[in-house]
Amino acid sequence: MKTLTAILLTLCLLLPCIALADEAPGFTEEIITIAGENYDIPATVCLPAGEGPFPAVVMLHGTGSTRDEAGNGYAYAAPVLAEKYGIATIRIDFPGNGDSTADYMLYTFRSAVADAKAAAEYMAALDVIDGDRIGVMGWSQGGTDALLACAWEPDTFKSLVTWAGAPDMMLDGFFSQEDYEEAKANGFFVMEFDWRENLNVSLDWCNDVANTDVLAEFSRGYTGPVLAIAGLSDDTVDPEWSSKIAAASANEASGTFFIEGMDHTFNVFTGDLTALYAAIDATGEFFAKTLR
Repeated sequence: MKTLTAILLTLCLLLPCIALADEAPGFTEEIITIAGENYDIPATVCLPAGEGPFPAVVMLHGTGSTRDEAGNGYAYAAPVLAEKYGIATIRIDFPGNGDSTADYMLYTFRSAVADAKAAAEYMAALDVIDGDRIGVMGWSQGGTDALLACAWEPDTFKSLVTWAGAPDMMLDGFFSQEDYEEAKANGFFVMEFDWRENLNVSLDWCNDVANTDVLAEFSRGYTGPVLAIAGLSDDTVDPEWSSKIAAASANEASGTFFIEGMDHTFNVFTGDLTALYAAIDATGEFFAKTLR
């Protein structure tokens, strides 16, 4: 009798685990290709389980990265946004990055905004997506692109989140006047990396950086809300830029979210994802509120 009781007790304890193992995941992911204006755009679509219609967010990556982002930060974020917050996402590769076969020389502020809009239009055409509830988010220079996407396509993007957003790309060790002069002489300058092959950066991009007041464009062209997230230990993009981003918005729902001890890549390479998930939750809560 004791043996039977022990067996039954064990089965009762295992049943929740068996049920969880049999449950369908709360999201689906699919790799797709979008026909852009001048090249194909590789992308990953992540959809919440269910019928929808769901709000959607376009995810834009930073310089030299890919659609899954540093340490797979976006690949971690997309399922959480889908399962926990009911938000669909599409993350894309810019030219010369990830699975893109296009030349990085084609990458400019205008091309990035065009790619973001193409991704938004793809999502809006899906039956499970509410095309009137589309937001955009960007990490580092992806944040710059997201700010301009909202400024130049305000009818497309209704809400915005920046992760370590960099409105001014004239950063120490990133882009200098010397680089600009090299581009003027050769049509490009070489941007060096220690984690991937170097990139030839076009004079067109340099002119964009030199001649575009990103925050002025954003303030003038966009009336929706923005949440600017940054780590207080970011030594690549001064976290004060996030305060400036929020200050450039007149929307009452705009604000900042600072994370103590978090660096530019949200500590993903330390193995501790606590800061990353704090940023993901802040992002999910903001989009759930502003895209409802």
